[in-house]
Amino acid sequence: MAKHLDLEEQEQLDEIKHFWKQYGNLITWALIVVLGAFAAWNGYQYWQRSQAAQASVMFDEIERAIVSGDAARIDRALADMKDRFASTAYAQQAGLLVAKAHHDKGNADAARAALAWVADKASDPGYQAVARLRLAGLLLEKKSYDEALQQLSAAFPKNFEGLVADRRADILMAQGKKVEAKAEYEKAWKAFDERTEYRRLVEVKLNALGVDPTAGQVKLATAENAGANK
Repeated sequence: MAKHLDLEEQEQLDEIKHFWKQYGNLITWALIVVLGAFAAWNGYQYWQRSQAAQASVMFDEIERAIVSGDAARIDRALADMKDRFASTAYAQQAGLLVAKAHHDKGNADAARAALAWVADKASDPGYQAVARLRLAGLLLEKKSYDEALQQLSAAFPKNFEGLVADRRADILMAQGKKVEAKAEYEKAWKAFDERTEYRRLVEVKLNALGVDPTAGQVKLATAENAGANK
């Protein structure tokens, strides 16, 4: 009986050896790939956390530089941030913050440069959209209307649709193109939720052009009430 079991075990061992000889290399390489990918993912996560932590420290430095009012120090800090942590959200936030600081100080060229960097390099569509809208506003102030409109011709997230149309209308108004501006203001008004405060500002602009965007709604409501009373 023992001898029979020994033979059976030997057969199983031979089968295992045969299987491993045929598929062993494939299994080994598959394990290496899986374990390597897992190690790489863990390493990437660690790198991301490390980058974010270091970028956070540098962002604090930029904030301190802005408080100090030292333009050269601000630019150095932002340059360091862009060189070392350009892909982080902190760098994109820093670009917007520095642009505002320069604009408040009357440094229009520096403000536009900071916004242009965020608009071109930001990985987050939201930060890009904010930068493009602000940059278009600064170009409008400079009366660089074509450049301002070019900024607004880029792709924007859907929830920026109203803001983009409103800014485009402002530029068209500055160019004296009232008909085109009115169409853009109407587009903006329709894009905003009726509870949004910004919608009222757009409505004021339309009123100044002799347009009451609520008139159609009033007529529609009256017609619906009349139909309900029949």
